[in-house]
Amino acid sequence: MNHLKPGTVETLTVAREVDFGFFLTNGNEDVLLHKSEAKGELQLDEDVRVFLYQDKQGRLAATMAIPEVQLGTYGWCEVVEVKESLGVFVNIGLSKDILIHEDDLPKLTEVWPAVGGRLFITLKTDKNGRLLGKLATENIMEDYFKKADRSIFNKDVKGYVYRTLYSGTFIITEEGYRGFIHESQRVKEPRLGDKVTGRVIDVKEDGSINVSLLKRVHEKLTDDAEMIFAYLQERGGSMPYTDKSAPEDIEKRFAISKGAFKRALGRLMKEGKIYQEEGWTYIKK
Repeated sequence: MNHLKPGTVETLTVAREVDFGFFLTNGNEDVLLHKSEAKGELQLDEDVRVFLYQDKQGRLAATMAIPEVQLGTYGWCEVVEVKESLGVFVNIGLSKDILIHEDDLPKLTEVWPAVGGRLFITLKTDKNGRLLGKLATENIMEDYFKKADRSIFNKDVKGYVYRTLYSGTFIITEEGYRGFIHESQRVKEPRLGDKVTGRVIDVKEDGSINVSLLKRVHEKLTDDAEMIFAYLQERGGSMPYTDKSAPEDIEKRFAISKGAFKRALGRLMKEGKIYQEEGWTYIKK
């Protein structure tokens, strides 16, 4: 007869009831189903479908709350705690959180998942039989991808980061498309498990997509114009910068290129919000 193993679903029989729960058996081994993990009252000799896991004391236990994530099956879970010297803990629907060991996470802790991140994982056991989480590999993710077509070009997509590399970031979109974000198409590197929103800049022959997290030109122009106008307001309506200012001065003050600065000024002037005079820019009263 097979031994009871954490991470699996079993149909066991109620052997006896105690004050704090029920002992279930497969005829060879017994395991405790705590009353807090049971759904209603159970009867002796009743067959019960349960998920086996280790409780906080490391003992094999049972629950009638069957998680999607099991040994050999995959599902989404949320990161609930991060410990840099150990790994991250995720909630798969049990009373005990599951550890994804640092050995199964990226080498750079800067791209480790943050609390609230979502990961696609399965379960495994270590050499001591302890239940751990394991990230889905690229080969596994391939089974969940859908092919995109050219109709989504330049459309916005949302997705979760499932893999990070020096050259870029891989996501699976809400639609199931495999997306790649090249390092040149992001302001900062997303973390594993982050939800990102970007636009489709290419649809490949294999149905995967390239995604950019950078703003569209008109969106960036709006942001730059709003930033410059807010700066003018903070200074009482004037500033010693115009479209003739030195690029290095603009970069130092606004952290944007002179070209972007001139486009933003042009927009504000076209909207009648500002004017320039003798090397200064003013808000129109």
